Amino acid sequence: VQLVESGGGLVQPGGSLRLSCAASGFTFSRYVMNWYRQGPGKERELVARISSAGGSRTYADSVKGRFTISRDNAKNTVYLQMNSLKPEDTAVYYCNGYSAWGQGTQVTVSS
Repeated sequence: VQLVESGGGLVQPGGSLRLSCAASGFTFSRYVMNWYRQGPGKERELVARISSAGGSRTYADSVKGRFTISRDNAKNTVYLQMNSLKPEDTAVYYCNGYSAWGQGTQVTVSS
């Protein structure tokens, strides 16, 4: 089982990034997928969750209206579109599903 995140980087406040997580080693389309993040000195927190078919999505209050989780089951990939980024969104973002974790991708929001 492998989850590989990509798409992180440095962005100015108000900017956008799209994270991707490519999954392999399990039947991706059968599982709920999650994005978590861990900021400096903070505990890891759930950012967004998407059901196996993509019809149900939930978000942390802190990102509602700014972030969108989506998935492409044909490509075994889950995405996190992040708009209107704020400095407090700075964190390592992790993909999670099938009890597996990716290595994380750093997102830094700074001017």
